[in-house]
Amino acid sequence: MDLKKYIRSIQDYPKKGILFRDITTLIKDKDAFKDCIDQMSKILNKMNYDKIAGIESRGFIFSSPLSYNLTKPNVLMRKKNKLPAEKYSEDFELEYGKATLEMHKDSIQAKEKVIIIDDLIATGGTAAAAAKLVEKSGGEVAGFIFVINLFDLGGKESLEKNSYKCHALIDFPGH
Repeated sequence: MDLKKYIRSIQDYPKKGILFRDITTLIKDKDAFKDCIDQMSKILNKMNYDKIAGIESRGFIFSSPLSYNLTKPNVLMRKKNKLPAEKYSEDFELEYGKATLEMHKDSIQAKEKVIIIDDLIATGGTAAAAAKLVEKSGGEVAGFIFVINLFDLGGKESLEKNSYKCHALIDFPGH
């Protein structure tokens, strides 16, 4: 299935100059969403990992069914001050601002291999912060899977230059 046709593009959201790639049109279509999860599962079946981590919030949409289907624990990486227990934090730059990503300290044990899932990679700031959280815990990043890669913004290539394995189901320009 060509998942690209299920992605809506919205100009000037969340601010002027941004072309937002909206996955809600993909997930509201039962066949497209199922195919997306099936494609991600096929990639994961060829990888060696212990846990699946989803990045808030849209990464949760994909990491949860993957964790269920593949019988793997699901780790939540959340925005600042959303987790109640002791946590690791990582500040990073977004395409249009700054943010902090956090993860409970007991989510990942030393040497556990973790796949990080998100809906989209643009400049790679969020993904790099997620990788740092895994590494702070003593875990290893086994790879990343994104639904969408905004190829002209260079995030996927930046991760790959740092020796991370990256997969994306769809490539779009970012502008």
